[in-house]
This record gives sequence, C-alpha cells and structure tokens, in this order.
Amino acid sequence: MEDEIKKELAQAAKYYDIIVEFFVNYSFSLLGAILILVVGYFVARKVSNSILHLCKRKELDITLSRFVASVVKIIVFTMFVIIALSKLGISITPFIAAVGALSLGAGLAVQGLLANYGAGLNIIIARPFVVGDTIQVQGIVGLVEEVHLAFTILTNEDQVRITIPNKHIIGEILHNSFADTLVEAVVGVSYATDPQYAITIIEKVLAGQKELEGKRAPLIGIDEFADSAINIGIRYWASTVRYHETRYSVNLAIHTALKEAGIDIPFPQRDVHLIQAGT
Repeated sequence: MEDEIKKELAQAAKYYDIIVEFFVNYSFSLLGAILILVVGYFVARKVSNSILHLCKRKELDITLSRFVASVVKIIVFTMFVIIALSKLGISITPFIAAVGALSLGAGLAVQGLLANYGAGLNIIIARPFVVGDTIQVQGIVGLVEEVHLAFTILTNEDQVRITIPNKHIIGEILHNSFADTLVEAVVGVSYATDPQYAITIIEKVLAGQKELEGKRAPLIGIDEFADSAINIGIRYWASTVRYHETRYSVNLAIHTALKEAGIDIPFPQRDVHLIQAGT
C-alpha cells in the first residue's frame, strides 16, 4: 500500500514539475498570446461595427451590410489567432491542411446549404427584389418580409409566413409587382346597355375606393362579346396584404352602382324553339 502511495506521489510530483516548467518557460508567451487574442477580439468587433455603420450611412441593404461586417470580423480575428499561435511557437501549417480537408468534406455534406447561401448573396447583391415587394416564384405569391442569406420569408393577407430556400428563387422566372397585386375581374352587362355608360360608372366606383388611392391607374374596357352579355374587363392594383378584402369591397360597390343605375347584369339565357311534328 505504501509503495502505491509513493508511486502516486511521485507521479503527481512529476506532473507538477512539468506544469511548473511549462509556465516558467512559456508563461510570458502564453500571457502574450492571451493578450493578443483579447486585443484581436476588440479590434475585430470595432472594425466590424465601423464597417456596419459605414454601410448603413451609404444606405446599403441591411442584410448585405451585416454579412460584410461579419466576414470582416472573422478575417480580422483569424489574423490575430495566427499571430497568437506563432507567439506560442505553434506552426499553423498542419492546421491549414486539416482545415482544408475538413472544408472539402463539409462542402460535400452541405451542398444544399451552400447553394442557398450563394443564391442569397446573389439576391442581396443583384437586388431583384427588396423587403416590401410582392413576388411570385414557382406558383407562390407573397409580400417579401425578410431576406436572409439562406432563405427568404414571404407573408400574405392571411398572415401566413412562407419560407422559401433561396436556391429555389435564383434561376427561376420571378414576377415582382412591388407592393401591389393585380386584380382582374369581369362583369357582364346587357346588350341593351350602352357599354361606355357602364364603363363610366365602374370608373367612378374605382375612383371612390380609398384602398386604391395612390395606386396605378385602372384599366376598364370591353373584354368579350359573350352569348348573353357584353363582358366588361376590369384591371386594377390592390395592396398584397389586403388583396381579397379590396377585391370583395370593389365587387360589391360595382354591383350596387350598376343596380342603382338600372343596368342589368344578365344571367345566361337560351331561346328554345319547339317544332311540332307534321307541320
């Protein structure tokens, strides 16, 4: 038992001597490396904040500004880490080789994620749309709420948040109608009605809608000569977040105005002639 205790004490003393020798030989280098890392952290943060403020002053896209600031912060801090390692006498060549190998494996594993980031960077730089625009891509329509490097968030009138990976946006046919969505409607009037009179009434209805103030001018005209009616085509712009609300309100106002003006909205009719046999 005493021999085992002596062995453990001797081993502990050996470790103690190693630790003391390390701190005696490398204490100043270690303190210098820690000091370099601390200074590097504050310098990187200061430079990053300066870059971010500069981008905001130049009114650059906020997502791009934050991305650039983050990249600069990482680069500056990495430089200080390299200096700190050299202060300790550690060669960084093996680390670079290891990082390269890991980067290759990680790149193959996260191809989809990298594709999203690449597409997001493309969106931020090319700016095919910005926050507040209405876009349609792959059958999805919504108002752009947030643009991130990996994905874009849309919202609609129902307050549904739609998250689209950026790789499904870049390379696709993209419709951007800015903050509005086009409403297309058709109303039929009797052939006995002067179509210009009906168009004038509809124009007055649209001009009186507060939801359409400041929007692009509507288009109203004869869309089709149908079997039972003259179809009046109506095209106007409504806010994307109030699309259905505006459409329902305008439809009701048009119906009321036509009714008050004595204009019939005919239903489909068919004349049937009976021919008696033998006549």
